[in-house]
Amino acid sequence: MKNYELRITNYKFLAVILLLAVSMPVFAQKNMKIAAVLQPSKSPIVTFRIQFMTGSADDPKGKEGLADLTSTMIAQGGSQKMTYDEIVGKFYPMAAGFGSQVDKEMTTFVGQIHNDKRAEYYEIIRQMLLEPGFREDDFKRIKDNQMDFLKTNLRQSNDEELGKERLYNIIYAGTPYEHHSVGTISSLEKLTIQDVKDFYAKNYTQANLVIGMSGGFDTKFTSQMDKDFAKLPKGKTGLKTIPAPVLSNGMKIDIVQRETRATAISMGFQIDVKRGHKDFPALALVASYFGQHRSSSSYLYGRIREVRGLNYGDYAYIEYFPRGMFQFEPDANLARQSQIFQMWIRPVEPQNANFTFRAALYEYDKLIKNGIDQKTFDETRAFLMKYVNILTQTKDAELGYALDSRYYGIGNYNEYMKTALSKLTLADVNAAIKKHLTSNKMRVVMVTKDAEGLKKEIVDNKTGTISYASPKPADVLAEDKIIGTFPIAVKAADVTITPVNKVFE
Repeated sequence: MKNYELRITNYKFLAVILLLAVSMPVFAQKNMKIAAVLQPSKSPIVTFRIQFMTGSADDPKGKEGLADLTSTMIAQGGSQKMTYDEIVGKFYPMAAGFGSQVDKEMTTFVGQIHNDKRAEYYEIIRQMLLEPGFREDDFKRIKDNQMDFLKTNLRQSNDEELGKERLYNIIYAGTPYEHHSVGTISSLEKLTIQDVKDFYAKNYTQANLVIGMSGGFDTKFTSQMDKDFAKLPKGKTGLKTIPAPVLSNGMKIDIVQRETRATAISMGFQIDVKRGHKDFPALALVASYFGQHRSSSSYLYGRIREVRGLNYGDYAYIEYFPRGMFQFEPDANLARQSQIFQMWIRPVEPQNANFTFRAALYEYDKLIKNGIDQKTFDETRAFLMKYVNILTQTKDAELGYALDSRYYGIGNYNEYMKTALSKLTLADVNAAIKKHLTSNKMRVVMVTKDAEGLKKEIVDNKTGTISYASPKPADVLAEDKIIGTFPIAVKAADVTITPVNKVFE
């Protein structure tokens, strides 16, 4: 978690100072009736991650965004006893905050407090969660903010997140994953405060609840929490099954037309691999080698950014990673039944878009045909064995990953990955590449100003060109010629143009 307030996509949280302490994870407490992931320690900081197994996939048809709106009404609205301004006034001298994160299948409320103030803080968030005020003025303010986020933040000021989220919309069309977790503009306009109350009553239940907590608490405190949250309706157990997307064969490209100075590119396809799948560690290694997030040593970064200076960075993922331009590590509690393999090509100058697109496909094609070699395998595995520790270096992150491990049924994430990586072989990795990454269902989203011009270059297979400010080695120039003519098998009907004001509409 960060130590500043950040309101982008569906993430809202005001973090406090983090203090680290050694703790032993405990994944259940026998005297609690409600599901819990508890990590008691001697830390003076108590971290809460109170999770409900409901998210935007549970938005009723025509009411997309309701899950996010409901959670924000709880985290950024008042309780029955206090207005939101009064709550903020109480939090301020405690150096505390309380926020929510909504994804497709889970809603997580996050907060931290010094143990000396734990009782006072808990009483406030208990009221927010169990006795929400659901006031009309809060509702209007928050709904306006949600709509403004889609209209202004995503559509008009962030080409990179726009492209990545549009890609998910396209890949998961026709499924509960299709819409952005914040919703759509047309659906948000119609939502009412009664819709929020109904969603809360249906989905905020004991069956959906998992209490996550770390730090210096005791069994008396957890017993009280258990008693308090037992006031929620019991609800029904069981995760909602998400159908796999149905994608036709062949590459499909959507070019989002927007007044912008650069061209952003995102591409990918759905994969049947998630944490707990036998090939997850293998694909995690491939993604790390090919496009480790914010790493100058990854392959794509080296070929596109370092060798040719085309953009700021080029990355690859096998799990949802929003807000990547703002952070180095992914957020926890974005667990999903279905994931995609994705390449994120950060914006390039428009005249280089055709060449850069072909370069990314050229390198991806080499990965599929050739796999990786033993030296690359050894180096990447050694890196990942240490990198997993970075992902859980704070108590908050450790708790978040523990909750995700509960969702995936894999136990401690660090142990799961280190054990699996230690047993992994080069043959395993190259077999996983052939099985899961060889796809003829690539979906591509490009955000640019001259959509028609870019479409024509791609459909006509116009040679991609690049010019350099300083001389390049002969081998690079020779490869540029190969890249420039790398074929893109699409017809005009495979390339659509979407005005930006239609995205998230």
